[in-house]
Amino acid sequence: MRPWHRFPRAPRPLPGHGTPRLPWRAAAVLSLLAGLAGCSTLGYYGHVAVGEARLQAARRPLARVIDDPATESRVRQRLELAMAAREFASDHLALPRNRSYASYVALDRPYVAWNVFATAEFSVDALTHCFPFAGCVAYVGYFDEARARREAARLAKKGDDTSVQGVAAFSTLGWFADPILSSMLRWGDDELAAVIFHELAHQRLYVQDDTAFNESFASFVGAEGLRQWRAARGLPPPDETRQEHDHAFTELVLDLRERLRRLYASELAPPGMRQRKQEEIAAFRERYAQLRDRDWNGDPRWDAWVAAPIDNARLLPFGLYDRWLPAFAALFDAAGADWPAFYQRARALARRPPAERDRLLAELAAGHSP
Repeated sequence: MRPWHRFPRAPRPLPGHGTPRLPWRAAAVLSLLAGLAGCSTLGYYGHVAVGEARLQAARRPLARVIDDPATESRVRQRLELAMAAREFASDHLALPRNRSYASYVALDRPYVAWNVFATAEFSVDALTHCFPFAGCVAYVGYFDEARARREAARLAKKGDDTSVQGVAAFSTLGWFADPILSSMLRWGDDELAAVIFHELAHQRLYVQDDTAFNESFASFVGAEGLRQWRAARGLPPPDETRQEHDHAFTELVLDLRERLRRLYASELAPPGMRQRKQEEIAAFRERYAQLRDRDWNGDPRWDAWVAAPIDNARLLPFGLYDRWLPAFAALFDAAGADWPAFYQRARALARRPPAERDRLLAELAAGHSP
């Protein structure tokens, strides 16, 4: 399960009780839910299978929900926009034309799932979770918040840094008909459309064991798709000020992560390491306040995140979604802004060995002029 765009992102029990009959492909999806895969216990996989089965059972076609007199006008308006964006994705962005995001599930929780991120106390590298087909990911996901928090507590008891993050949307990479979730409707119109483009992009191309490639690729498709979507509707380009602030904040967090990485590579004893770790986090908060007040006109959108406890695990998601955005922008330009040609070039990159792929992406990014 993946949050889309920047961070954080959001998801929620489903109607009914008991254990529903699982689709015949439920066993396969256990290995394909990239954001929900994790520990190899049978109980965990059963949890994931039941959670996905309940989502599938609760789906209602968008058209039926829109036409239902009982549907709230606000929900109807958002679903009409989602349906139009879904059609635009296939008609104009060459994204898969299938049953994904053509149905709706009204959840009874704020998130569809919760991801658990973890690192060692003196490391900024994620504890990864690997499984067949989808490869390794930097988090483990649960459809139940209590389960996620129990797993985080278990890891914390071992001395690891942990963070639990809610997820509003995810993709099963085309193995199931992923629905629009009520958790997604809290977003604005732009974000709702872009996340549909983003998640469908994962169905177009997904590379095992390369989260940065997958998320940067999908984020580029989401961002460029949104620009074209707005233009097709006679709207101006998306507000770049918010995007610039988000990018600057991400760079600030990545800077903290690198400072901590260098600290952890030193030979300090654990007590001194812990003290320096807290000093670095305090200095990060000061740099953030200066940037917000000096350059952002007091934009407070990240205040709550900065004020909450910060550890290594909370830093992990940053950079995953935009590391190679300039590279994919350059690739899109080289393809003549033609979507099928762009996907073909991206797939060729995906076939390269990891080290060579990263080198080529870095060269593309270095040569790109925004």
